[in-house]
Amino acid sequence: MRIITVHELTRHIKTLIEKDQLLVNVWVKGEISNFKAHSSGHLYFTLKDDLSCVKVVMFRSKSRLLPFQPKNGMAVTVRGYVSVFERDGNYQLYAEGLEPDGTGALFLAFEQLKKRLEQEGLFDRRHKQPLPLLPSRIGIVTSPTGAAIRDMLQIIGRRWPGREILLVPVPVQGEAAPQAVAQGIALLNQVAGVDLIITGRGGGSLEELWAFNTEIVARSIFHSKIPVISAVGHETDTTIADFVADVRAATPSAAAEIAVPDRRDMARYILTLKTRLTRGLDEKLATYKRRLESCLLNRVFNRPLDVICGVGQQSLDQLEHRLRQSITGTLERAGSQFAVLAGRLNTLSPLATLSRGYSICTTLDEKRVISDASAVEIGERLSLLLHQGKLEIVVKNKYIL
Repeated sequence: MRIITVHELTRHIKTLIEKDQLLVNVWVKGEISNFKAHSSGHLYFTLKDDLSCVKVVMFRSKSRLLPFQPKNGMAVTVRGYVSVFERDGNYQLYAEGLEPDGTGALFLAFEQLKKRLEQEGLFDRRHKQPLPLLPSRIGIVTSPTGAAIRDMLQIIGRRWPGREILLVPVPVQGEAAPQAVAQGIALLNQVAGVDLIITGRGGGSLEELWAFNTEIVARSIFHSKIPVISAVGHETDTTIADFVADVRAATPSAAAEIAVPDRRDMARYILTLKTRLTRGLDEKLATYKRRLESCLLNRVFNRPLDVICGVGQQSLDQLEHRLRQSITGTLERAGSQFAVLAGRLNTLSPLATLSRGYSICTTLDEKRVISDASAVEIGERLSLLLHQGKLEIVVKNKYIL
């Protein structure tokens, strides 16, 4: 009888499981629970049904390729292989692929990103920029070899020749496509004179159109300072880029038609404006002519001398007479008031007081009036102002009352 260790037992079981062809590449469906996304990029969760559960590990090399974010409660189908985690002695399902059960992984990723970006406001109409009426320089971000670029160049050249087209050649499908498209839009934003950007591609499957359903492309369109037309696939195809773009075109050909007006339509429009302008000017001239004729029939224009020499002159004479009367009356009233005030002023004048025999005594320099005998000294010279002339006196005595 041979006795083995726990590790040997675990290793034997692991060898048996890994040799089972059924478990080398197995598809298992169930519901995700206990989901944990580790900082290392590895995913850990439990896959369960009504009767059992199994632990699942998805390493970063595989999880980074997932187009959607797994979460608890999601029904999924896991593709992978079964092995034993020797440290715990537990068998685990090592996931190499993961798809939502009942709906495609890409469609789920599309819905998840669409909902998140919509909540952030990237689809809001208030962020949409108006397209220029007649752009002089148009930037196109697309594949240089596809039918889309040929159609756009042909239509733009036919509708309005002479437009300058800047093509940024990028892959429009594959892993490198999202980064390339985003960089192309950013590059055109740095080129002077670009008035409009068109980005897109021809039709294809959801997988082929996926570059325009990525977050990096959506944000590059949103942050573009130049208006962007999204032209992806056929009329029935809808991408995240369509929701973010300033204008969504059903096809690349439709984008070219939106980008520039048809010169024949523009010529007809200009002719219509010219006709309306001419008609408007004629109507204005006719209106002003009628007003002029009406004015010429007025007495002011018909017999202008009657207005100046007739009633107008009489009114002017009356106004002159009234003005003269008013001025004379005002002067007479002012003269009477002046005489009264002058009489009052004369009565109060110091000169009138001096005429009655009074005098004013001041210092010799006339800077100070002497009104108190104690304010002077014996022998001091003073000035005495009389009604007629003044005297210079010397104080010999003073008497203080």
